[in-house]
Amino acid sequence: MRQNTRDQSPSDTAASTRIDFIYLSEQDMVRAGVTDMAACVDTMEEMFGMLYHGDYRMAGVNNNSHGSVVVFPEISPFPTMPKPTPDRRFMAMPAYLGGRFGTAGMKWYGSNIANRDKGLPRSILMFILNDADTGAPLALMSANLLSAYRTGAVPGVGARHLARKDARTVGILGPGVMAKTSLSAFMAVRPGIDTVKVKGRGQKNLDAFLAWLSETFPQITSVRVVDSVEEVVRGSDIVTFCGSGATGDPSTYPMVRREWISPGTFLAMPALCNIDEAMEAPEIRKVLDNPGLYHAWFEENPKPVHNHIPAVGIRWLDLVDEGRIAPEQLEDLGQIVAGEAAGRRDEEEIIIMSVGGLPVEDVAWGTVVYRNALEKGIGVSLTLWDSPVLR
Repeated sequence: MRQNTRDQSPSDTAASTRIDFIYLSEQDMVRAGVTDMAACVDTMEEMFGMLYHGDYRMAGVNNNSHGSVVVFPEISPFPTMPKPTPDRRFMAMPAYLGGRFGTAGMKWYGSNIANRDKGLPRSILMFILNDADTGAPLALMSANLLSAYRTGAVPGVGARHLARKDARTVGILGPGVMAKTSLSAFMAVRPGIDTVKVKGRGQKNLDAFLAWLSETFPQITSVRVVDSVEEVVRGSDIVTFCGSGATGDPSTYPMVRREWISPGTFLAMPALCNIDEAMEAPEIRKVLDNPGLYHAWFEENPKPVHNHIPAVGIRWLDLVDEGRIAPEQLEDLGQIVAGEAAGRRDEEEIIIMSVGGLPVEDVAWGTVVYRNALEKGIGVSLTLWDSPVLR
């Protein structure tokens, strides 16, 4: 099997032009360790240090684009063209990551919120991993779990560096997949957590989350369903907003109000979020998971960008553009991870981190899982060609 040249001897490399790759189903991914959250947090932490030093590339002229998306018009003369219902899109998210990874890859997915009525996930994702030298495919893999775990691991990296070490109470808005993986990452880095408050919109999702929580983390002995965003935030050591919703009107995004927040709170925001004016104050630390991504979004979208990209980090860039906060207020998680900027400085400071989601995260975790699969003999071998017809 011709794979990444890092995994071959020189004689293997020169032996033939045959290219094989492996296909990993969702169950193969599980067997290869995709749900190992502690390892995923460590991998994301390593990756953020590499991002700060620049050993990566993503799409776009700025090399920091989130990806390329196909959306559909409100009115089309073609009756078979999909309608622009909520979250109806196709998207490609390519990236390269250097260092010990030395791979490139792309997550490709279609998304439609109406999938839930068919018993399917809102988004259905695949990931292809490529040799960074030849461009040959190394693996084609199911990517819903890959994406969910790398997304949840990023708040965990933030909590490792920015949450209080004695954090015990987590407040969660939106009891879906992102909440499960984010809480799993918090537990990996702050194992003293014993209390969870959660707010959801529907009883079915709440019941599923509570059952999962009871089975997965029996050490969390206090669980409370709350009725308001304020109750999610008040008295929590760690707060995360994980709910989905429509974009376009930031006044409808879940709001964080300064008066609700206790000293020492860490807020990790991987979903829709807005802040009140008091949260703009310079003493509230504002951390971006990767500043380049937000600047790319800011360049690529109409202003104010928060209307289109609901991440709280984009709200901060809008505020910089309006002259309401200084750009120096915005910090880089990668710089903190690399040890070139301070993590949590004291027990009282309030820190809010925006989580945007980076294609390079898929490459990092996908590479680790792929190499685990090779080592364990997991997956189905497929042949691209024995010898290429065209040279």
